[in-house]
Amino acid sequence: MMPDLLNEYLTIKIKESVHSNSDWELLLRQARGVGVLARLTFFWKEFRLFNPPQHFAYHLDSAETYWLSQKRIVNWELYNLSQVFKHLNIRLILLKGTAYSASGLNAGLGRVFSDIDILVPKHQLKEVKDALKWHGWFPEPMDDYDQRYYERWMHELPPLRHIKRGTSLDVHHNILPQTCKLYPDAELLLKAAVNVANTDFWVLSPEDMVLHSASHLFLGGEFENGLRDLSDIDLLLREFSCNDRSFWQNLHNRAEILGLGKPLFYALRYATKILGTPVPDSAIKASRVSAGCGKNRVMDYLFLQALKPYHSSCTDTLTGFARWLLFLRSHWLKMPLNILVPHLVRKAWLRLADNTKKT
Repeated sequence: MMPDLLNEYLTIKIKESVHSNSDWELLLRQARGVGVLARLTFFWKEFRLFNPPQHFAYHLDSAETYWLSQKRIVNWELYNLSQVFKHLNIRLILLKGTAYSASGLNAGLGRVFSDIDILVPKHQLKEVKDALKWHGWFPEPMDDYDQRYYERWMHELPPLRHIKRGTSLDVHHNILPQTCKLYPDAELLLKAAVNVANTDFWVLSPEDMVLHSASHLFLGGEFENGLRDLSDIDLLLREFSCNDRSFWQNLHNRAEILGLGKPLFYALRYATKILGTPVPDSAIKASRVSAGCGKNRVMDYLFLQALKPYHSSCTDTLTGFARWLLFLRSHWLKMPLNILVPHLVRKAWLRLADNTKKT
């Protein structure tokens, strides 16, 4: 298997052996595959962590141009959304990549994302949905089963798309599905949200932002951008802990209050193992005790496989098998059997029927 150069760069372990043209080309493909090429641009330009050759720098400049273009589009969408929420007298709370970008966090640098995520109180979902529809946001087409599935079990409305601008919007009322065993109290998230200075936008508190990112990655079961999401966590932890000496204790306490100790433990463990995040041993130990995790040999193997860059140079059959097992695990954690089994059977049947039509 070829070397995992992307991890070497994300952990700032640059070796002389990766300076050949073929190694730089491999790094380029790996970074594109996992969605962090624009982020590498900031590791170069803002943090001066490495010095790329000219042919590689051209690609980084191009990635930065794309990111800046997307940022302008997102800023315009956020302005339009803020007008809707002002009229409703509801706070516009941003989530994930949109929140990192709007609040000026390091995790927003070079962060490319496909949709805008927001959080609203559950009892105001219909009011928000109706107002958004009036302003051009309509649900993506889906069958009756998926519509009922979203309404009854999910933590968000069906994805919305603007009829003119084509941008996507996910409206959440929680950060995890209602059927999840670790379902947190959304009211606590809403109450702790903080205003982004000099804007009409709100974001989750620093601790909740980390816990949301950890829950999304380690309970979600999707790893196409897994290393990018882990890099988000790494940057959030570095920045928040640098600005607040009590951050680690506050993070631990918040995880216990929200019942999210397990995803926090995995986030701290693998951010440290893979990206060298400077997490105090006491914080990892406390999160391990809170999560009730043991030696983690099986989970170490699965996550260390699954979090490799999504590129053929870093993966093999065992990597795919590990991701498949974690996909099943995510469904097991998020749904009781009486919902999970019929859901998976239906999805498998539809996929089989679709493949039959193609052949």
